[in-house]
Amino acid sequence: MISPLQLVQVGEATLLDARAASLRQRFPGLHFTECSEDDVSPRYHPALSVEGYDLFLISGTSGHCLALTNDATNATGILVAAKVDAE
Repeated sequence: MISPLQLVQVGEATLLDARAASLRQRFPGLHFTECSEDDVSPRYHPALSVEGYDLFLISGTSGHCLALTNDATNATGILVAAKVDAE
């Protein structure tokens, strides 16, 4: 489970250094991965948006593959999606 406070803390850390490796060091109990926002299905909604990034919840409860989730109680990590400028 990822608490609202923990999500905000990750959002603040993302503004300092959004690289997954850096976030893993700061929050060793969570999984992190990164991509571009246009790689995320529109059926999922960001759990938090910060300048330049949307944070999505991911779940690894199945023990196999990570999957996006909208349920914070099942979340085990965060996908950091870099926002794409519409041109």
